[in-house]
Amino acid sequence: MAKLSYRGNQFIYDEKPIQIISGAIHYFRVVPEYWEDRLLKLKACGFNTVETYVPWNVHEPNPDEFNFEGMADVVQFIETAASLDLHVIVRPSPYICAEWEFGGLPAWLLADDTMRIRSSDKRFLKRVDRYYDVLMEKLGPLLSTNGGPIIAMQIENEYGSYGNDLDYLTYLKEAMIKRGIDVLLFTSDGPTDFMLQGGTVPGILATVNFGSRATEAFDKLEEYRPGSPKVCMEFWNGWFDHWGEKHHTREPHDAAKTFDEMMQAGASVNFYMFHGGTNFGFYSGANMSEHYEPTITSYDYDSLLSEAGDVTPKFHAVRKVLASYQKIGELKLPDPIPKRAYGAVKLTENAQLFASLEQLSQAVERTHPEPMEKLGQNYGFILYRTKVSGPKTSMTLNIREVHDRSLIFLDGSYQGVIERGKPSTVVLDIPEEGGQLDVLVENMGRINYGPQLRDRKGVTEGIQLGQQFLYNWTIYALPLEDVSPLVFEQIKDNMMEGPGFFKGTFNIDDIGDTFLELEGWTKGVAFINGFNLGRYWEIGPQKTLYVPGPLLKKGENDLVIFELHGTEEPVVRFRDSAVLG
Repeated sequence: MAKLSYRGNQFIYDEKPIQIISGAIHYFRVVPEYWEDRLLKLKACGFNTVETYVPWNVHEPNPDEFNFEGMADVVQFIETAASLDLHVIVRPSPYICAEWEFGGLPAWLLADDTMRIRSSDKRFLKRVDRYYDVLMEKLGPLLSTNGGPIIAMQIENEYGSYGNDLDYLTYLKEAMIKRGIDVLLFTSDGPTDFMLQGGTVPGILATVNFGSRATEAFDKLEEYRPGSPKVCMEFWNGWFDHWGEKHHTREPHDAAKTFDEMMQAGASVNFYMFHGGTNFGFYSGANMSEHYEPTITSYDYDSLLSEAGDVTPKFHAVRKVLASYQKIGELKLPDPIPKRAYGAVKLTENAQLFASLEQLSQAVERTHPEPMEKLGQNYGFILYRTKVSGPKTSMTLNIREVHDRSLIFLDGSYQGVIERGKPSTVVLDIPEEGGQLDVLVENMGRINYGPQLRDRKGVTEGIQLGQQFLYNWTIYALPLEDVSPLVFEQIKDNMMEGPGFFKGTFNIDDIGDTFLELEGWTKGVAFINGFNLGRYWEIGPQKTLYVPGPLLKKGENDLVIFELHGTEEPVVRFRDSAVLG
């Protein structure tokens, strides 16, 4: 069977020279019904390879509980690529970054205070081994050496940006090899001295990631691996967005120019991203620079295909460059997926969160307000409740420290927001008879890059009223994995005290992609037929949530919105185009 190798700076596959022109498509960001459509468009652009990460937290959501179905069916995705005669590059390292929650690491790793991630800590490696036992068995039959489409696999992801534990990298390499992974292995890092020194492995192909200055990047790679293939494993032809920022775009001609520079150098290239997709559910990650920066739900990335899979001007600009170097034939695209504007939908029922706690969660009693991970919770929201004595006047509430955004209530009455890393003060007046204090915390996404990956969620230290720590808490974990137990009532008043759920139904005859517009809503999460579309927030930049057609059904469809701050009019609109800012 065929195996990818290299002689000097030339890749060889099946005894023939090959230049890899690849694009990243993450199966876990695209509904399975659309995998073939996206892959056909990649092939139509002239590419010969698709690349994907493998997120550990999707495949092992809880310890020893594995998931490879639906959007997690990586085998089906790879087999679909093979059916279209595409090669596949797989990046299954424990950590993937990818602007994905916790960089793909499972949140439950953080329940162990002593475990050190991304290192040769034996406790971490034991969990990696357990995961690899399952994952590599699934990937093995798909290797090119076994007649499958996988030609290369990554050991770790941009490890030089994080650490220099060569024992750890060597362990991962050997962990793959001893489980039968015999295709070409590689590492990928930024093109700097410290990154290439920390992230590469002797005898293993090194690749670099960048968005511009290709010649400079390849010159640096040449210093460390003279005469080896020039490979850009991540060509950042677009970029991602954080909440509250402007939507990032890159001119098509600018991206095409950098690609042309790489083609002139005879390099192999993987476009990151070819198609970005969507951070459905609670899977968007976050960055930490000067302050905490959560990533939006859309992962459009201003890439060659839009979030909804539409061909963009960048697609045509890149294809034109490629056609000047290779014969790629006439452009043949699959039929366009229809877009539908279903119009306004009125939400006619609601359920207040505080009245619904017992339907969604089983309360636990703790002396301290513990973080999510200590309670076996991965994502969503968590509510901390305690009784405070009175009277107390003008007392400042301090949370040490909140990850990531908390709403404060006294006797059910909203008092304000305390948000991670932002100056915010909530001052309380406690009546003589005392009061009930509720702190509702939203996990906005664990940090996915840099030194602060150990990002526990909820209240991570304690809650003070004035200088006094408060103890004896009732805690409700609210992962919102299933909102079907909620009991709704007809809306009598558009406004609802405190956070709550709104429900409406709409009927459709023709199914297509659509975009949920939430003008007049403040912040929350939307569910279509029980599927979590992701977060929305009025601060933008995105103003719509993408709804792929396969999530809808002919006839009646259910829409549930969990809104944190209320709305004056419980109406949404389904439109036929996205608003990303």
